[in-house]
Amino acid sequence: MADQTTKTITVGAGIDTVYETWANFENFPSFMKDVKSVTRTGDRMSHWVVAGPFGKEVEWDAETTRLEKNTRIAWNSKETSDIKTSGQVTFKDLKNGQTEVTVTLQWVVPASKGGETLMGLFADPPKRLEEDLLSFKHFVEQGVRTTA
Repeated sequence: MADQTTKTITVGAGIDTVYETWANFENFPSFMKDVKSVTRTGDRMSHWVVAGPFGKEVEWDAETTRLEKNTRIAWNSKETSDIKTSGQVTFKDLKNGQTEVTVTLQWVVPASKGGETLMGLFADPPKRLEEDLLSFKHFVEQGVRTTA
């Protein structure tokens, strides 16, 4: 299965703050529900651990392909990973201390053994992305961790 979703949200903070918060991927467990950890493993590489269905964890490595300060961050998972994802987040300064954040996420869930388990990570991705963006907004505006 291959699919894509895009969502946009306005965050009540300046573009520098919003960009820097997102660019620090290790923040993601604070506002993304199923992300357990993100660890930088190199200059543009990171290792992701996500809670999957049935209490199992799913892991993959990702490469940051673009880091354009206050404009865009793009990524893709590495070929050695079971999860195939890519996407980008863009930042637009709306002035008056607000920033528009738009995320486009693409994913492919393999049809191979274990694909059913991985598929559970992508149940209603548009809704999950919307929830994670609302949590990101709260995290940036309030400085409060929003996930369990």
